[in-house]
Amino acid sequence: MRAVDMIRKKRIGEEMTDAEIRFLVDGVVKGTIPDYQAAAWAMAVCFTGMTARETASLTMAMAESGDLVDLSGIRGVKVDKHSTGGVGDKTTLILAPLVASCGVPIAKMSGRGLGHTGGTIDKLESIAGFRTELSREEFFSQVNEIGAAVIGQSGNIAPADKKLYALRDVTGTVDSIPLIASSVMSKKIAAGADAILLDVKFGSGAFMKTAEDAIALAEAMVAIGTEVGRNTIAAITDMDQPLGRNIGNALEVREAIDVLRGEGPSDLRELCLALGSHMLVLGGKSAGEADARAMLEQAIASGAALRKLAQLIAAQGGDPAVAEQPELLPRAAAQVRVVSSRDGYVHGIDAEEIGVAAMRLGAGRAAKEDKIDFAVGLELVAKRGDRVGQGDTLAILHARADDETAASAREQVLAAYAIESEPPEATPLIHAVVSKDGVRR
Repeated sequence: MRAVDMIRKKRIGEEMTDAEIRFLVDGVVKGTIPDYQAAAWAMAVCFTGMTARETASLTMAMAESGDLVDLSGIRGVKVDKHSTGGVGDKTTLILAPLVASCGVPIAKMSGRGLGHTGGTIDKLESIAGFRTELSREEFFSQVNEIGAAVIGQSGNIAPADKKLYALRDVTGTVDSIPLIASSVMSKKIAAGADAILLDVKFGSGAFMKTAEDAIALAEAMVAIGTEVGRNTIAAITDMDQPLGRNIGNALEVREAIDVLRGEGPSDLRELCLALGSHMLVLGGKSAGEADARAMLEQAIASGAALRKLAQLIAAQGGDPAVAEQPELLPRAAAQVRVVSSRDGYVHGIDAEEIGVAAMRLGAGRAAKEDKIDFAVGLELVAKRGDRVGQGDTLAILHARADDETAASAREQVLAAYAIESEPPEATPLIHAVVSKDGVRR
């Protein structure tokens, strides 16, 4: 086999065989196929696409290029949840204890953030002493004992994806649905879950900018899951404004605790109940979403979900008192108000701009070696649909006392708010659900 023949084949839209795809992936990992040929192949895929079978074959080849996690030592149906990213997305912090408290084991491997704000692992590390690195034995034992564990990703999960993505990132070939779908699903399949729930975001703060593009990506990922024997469902959710009100690591942990107490922002609570319902159905704990939702609401009302969070924190070395006393989390030295310059209604909040402002305050990393400040971030006081008057507080920046970037971040946050004289039309938080049976809107 020769890489040049595969480039020609994809350039004219012909279907590759499983053997050809595995040859290509193996060559990317071993370096026997040079970067310029791998990049040329990725560009050909961008123009001509891939069939569902090809995409599934590419996914499995990338998943099998590194470690395949075997979760059979954990009792029950293991359901993984993956979000395609967004600003203020702290759903794993809520769903892990909430779903586990209803009997579905959560053996979750999460990543760190690079860009807007920290990832799930960074957020958990804002809890003093919390360990995100566990041995395989510790990981399995904890899930079997208390029903949940959240750890950092292994360094050898789908290495082919890591190499191929690095090439795509610098050759303008990221935005190909088959390549995005296989990238996401190769890591999920390698992580060993029995079933997968995908939260596919769209809007200003997401990679996919429209609902239709997000649905197309979700259909590709669900098709992959179905092809390789993983029950997979995708929810298409809005990211035209940040999720919840808090952006920043400790701030987001605090907000997650609020939701587990039965409080917190309505959009975050509603999304977690919807996603959690799908997870209970996938995990075989409920026959339908309505019954599953009732189970989740009861777990919150009874305090079982919050107690599960305290168990999770204690098991991984953190102070479980944080679950009842979130004031123990790091706090920023200064608070800076962002005020409205006019009367009107909030029509939108550019999620990407809010995320960049949070990063500039120190809540995220512009480069891998950057150190995160767990305490900083921002709080959105006004959200879409709220009426505000001139001088009213739109947001509060949580900043370092001597932070010279707070002033520029304040201007960036103010510019992210779109305020109009008339109220906006209501838009749904969840636009569609995609399963092997089709799209339900």
